[in-house]
Amino acid sequence: MNNDVVIINLDRPRELRYGHKALKTLVALTGKTLEEIELAGFDDLELVEKLVYCGLLSDARQNGETLELAHMEDLLDAAPTYAHVVQSVQAAFRAAFGAPPEGKEQAGEQLENESHSTGTKASA
Repeated sequence: MNNDVVIINLDRPRELRYGHKALKTLVALTGKTLEEIELAGFDDLELVEKLVYCGLLSDARQNGETLELAHMEDLLDAAPTYAHVVQSVQAAFRAAFGAPPEGKEQAGEQLENESHSTGTKASA
């Protein structure tokens, strides 16, 4: 199994993966950049449907299924919780971009990320 695959439990365990094709499809479907998608969060339920749909396309092809965006409401209703959907999408996005699992960042990476923050800290 690929390291960039996350299992999401819907009507059955499915592979959620954001490869190049999935990301390209996601940008086309939403009309947003990847950064805009990331900043949008999970309050926009139609965006969540598109996120999961694009991540499931590879799994559907591998299983000889024809997945349509219209199927997403029913598939997402089969998830154990909405939190499971959110956590699965977040984990799959981290995996797609080679980020370590949540909570496993190295101290140096944390410091580097903080130094690129747009926050306004007073300098000493």
